[in-house]
Amino acid sequence: MSKKYVLAILGSPHSDGTVGTMLNHAASEAKKAGYEVIKINLYEKNIAFCQGCRVCLKTETCVQKDDIQEMVSLFRKCQVVILGAPVYWANVPAPVKNLFDRLLGTVMEETATFPKPRMRGKKYMLLTACQTPAPFSWIFGQSRGAIRNMEEFFKIAGMRSMGKIVCADTRRRNEIPDYIFRKIGRCWKKEQL
Repeated sequence: MSKKYVLAILGSPHSDGTVGTMLNHAASEAKKAGYEVIKINLYEKNIAFCQGCRVCLKTETCVQKDDIQEMVSLFRKCQVVILGAPVYWANVPAPVKNLFDRLLGTVMEETATFPKPRMRGKKYMLLTACQTPAPFSWIFGQSRGAIRNMEEFFKIAGMRSMGKIVCADTRRRNEIPDYIFRKIGRCWKKEQL
């Protein structure tokens, strides 16, 4: 039986914060489900800004030589990507957006009409946290903006969602509620049915 891989990407500067803890739990659940987990911290990677040359749409990888080549290889190798990113100004942090920009040609092919996905058959899970209390985090678009941004990238890539988990009101919480961990676990259980 061939190995199955999960790429767990931390898009937060706090590896032991709420998002980091959620990502670690999701990685643990992936291991229980039989996946080999590869963890990446975007804040530890050297990924330059996109130059807008669009050469990657033909070559399927960026021409700039930095840690993006490793990310391209891992995206191609894995069956599942788990992305954990906090909410910054109702969106994702800059390193996450930068990753999306730099993976343009890796995940999609440009056509005369709609982008053609290059990552079909793969899945993704999204994890985020914000300080705004629920349901206001959703009503006022705090967590919704970050989720929408992440989903757009993965949908254009042709990947299928396993789930999206939001932990709101983190300013007043000392611990992550158990229901968040249960939601993450249910995402993996659904995949095994």
